[in-house]
Amino acid sequence: MTDQTVEDAPAAVTPSPTDPLWVERTGTRTYRGFSARGATVEIGPSSEGAVFTPGELLKIALAACAGMSSDTKFSRVLGDDYETTIRVENGKDMEDDRYPVLSEIFEIDLSGLDEKTRAKTLLLAQRSIDRACTVGRTLKAGAEVPPAEFLPPQD
Repeated sequence: MTDQTVEDAPAAVTPSPTDPLWVERTGTRTYRGFSARGATVEIGPSSEGAVFTPGELLKIALAACAGMSSDTKFSRVLGDDYETTIRVENGKDMEDDRYPVLSEIFEIDLSGLDEKTRAKTLLLAQRSIDRACTVGRTLKAGAEVPPAEFLPPQD
């Protein structure tokens, strides 16, 4: 095993917030998602317009997680003001009603880097994603989803 410098080490895993998350019904098949920190998101079928579908939220969560996990590696080499767009555009298997593949595609300008620096940066960014992206790690591990519980409203 080789010694890694702090610069070469994958991103540290940060604790996830444990604040409550919930959705409330706003209409037919439409919901508003909440975090205890005050964030909200509109959720519903694409026919409702300016809402996210649950599948889109899954893809956005994966893209954002990969971006956040690799951010330190890219900013160290490209500067704090680097730009990137991360896409997850894989199609849905309509018969099984699921996404069989979720590929993260980074659009990022690495043209100013020599080949050795580019390769090392990409390797370290991927290592950081593999180690610190909770969403990706959860999906890859095949998270267990137990049956829903149905309880009366809490006062």
